[in-house]
Amino acid sequence: MKQLEIFKALSNKTRLEILQWLKDPEASFPEQAHVSGFEIGVCVGEIQRKAGLTQSTVSEYLSILQRAGLVTSTRVGQWTYYKRNDIAFDELSKIIQSDI
Repeated sequence: MKQLEIFKALSNKTRLEILQWLKDPEASFPEQAHVSGFEIGVCVGEIQRKAGLTQSTVSEYLSILQRAGLVTSTRVGQWTYYKRNDIAFDELSKIIQSDI
């Protein structure tokens, strides 16, 4: 795990909000539940709508989170879906408890 990259990714309010939303996607994105469910994640368009930012800004934020290993993505046709990487959060918790 790249600790510095992870902490940089976590240093932005909107990126933290995205991670919180992805922790409970059913509650955070009820509109998607009626369309496709959450098996593969949350559509980037739904994240962008909730964040109220441009698509390019949200895509950059999600790329930063993905490079840090905090989210995973799945491409389906022209849409990309994102999920929290809960394994990464377990590892981060262990690092914080033992190293910091």
